[in-house]
Amino acid sequence: MSTDPIAASQLLDRVLVLEMVRVTEAAAIAAAKLIGRGDEKAADAAAVEAMRAAFNELDFDGTVVIGEGERDEAPMLYIGEKVGRGTGPKIDIALDPLEGTTICATGGPNSLAVLAIAEEGCLLNAPDVYMDKLAIGPGYPKGLVSLDQSPTERVEAFAKAKGVAPSEITVLVLDRPRHEKMIAELRALGTGIYLIPDGDVAGVISVTNPDTTIDMYMGSGGAPEGVLAAAALACVGGQFQGRLLFRNDDERVRAAKWGVTDLNRIYELEDLVKGDAIFAATGVTAGSLLDGVKRRRDGVLTTESVVMRASSGTIRWVKGEHHKRG
Repeated sequence: MSTDPIAASQLLDRVLVLEMVRVTEAAAIAAAKLIGRGDEKAADAAAVEAMRAAFNELDFDGTVVIGEGERDEAPMLYIGEKVGRGTGPKIDIALDPLEGTTICATGGPNSLAVLAIAEEGCLLNAPDVYMDKLAIGPGYPKGLVSLDQSPTERVEAFAKAKGVAPSEITVLVLDRPRHEKMIAELRALGTGIYLIPDGDVAGVISVTNPDTTIDMYMGSGGAPEGVLAAAALACVGGQFQGRLLFRNDDERVRAAKWGVTDLNRIYELEDLVKGDAIFAATGVTAGSLLDGVKRRRDGVLTTESVVMRASSGTIRWVKGEHHKRG
């Protein structure tokens, strides 16, 4: 891993930003054929195969550090799988070819094809367990909120910094039974709560977009999705904390396999994503972040994507038209 930020930036310059968009576009288009068909596994498999094929057309030496699971559990895009042509820069990849498989299968909002890349050794190898997450947008003092605080303390600290009452804060939370106590505490405070059925990568990113009116994200979801969301925040600003949650000894053993020794550690943004990074996502179904794949009457497919770069702080919104060849 290079310690020189300029060298790291030059390394990722060789991997064109728009190439990452082409990869997420391929996965989104493949999954979109199964929107509303009720088959989560088929939609996920289609996205995985399309993303893998797109990666293997690129001139880089890529390693999946966050993927579809471990090798014995996932036939493609498993953790440790090599992708790309094997030439060029060594790149670590975090990916979710179909974030929100249930959403896609049922035709709900905010399903995405998403990935992040960084220089080798710069993305946390997060085990496939739950992670307690806390995110706020840019422009606030570092350490303003913490996972060590109660939900009430977080909202009160954030509201004070924003100069409003806690009742004027909106928190986004995954709609899960495990969050019932936290939701009740927030509602007792008068805080607004926006519940989502799935798709917490888009959920975390929403705190950076003033148009969403979301102030904070809190609650537990997948640890791999936490790293992906952190990569986006590393590009556009904001704060993120994550703490791995373990339900049994098997999950603790899995964490040890990936080098996690402090089971109670709070991971800051810079612990999850170091140096330069590129984040890309394409909408599968329409949502708060991106529009979904659409087929026009003339048969042309349209896509909407976003790609972000940490070293430059740039965000590019990409609208694509995909004409059938031949």
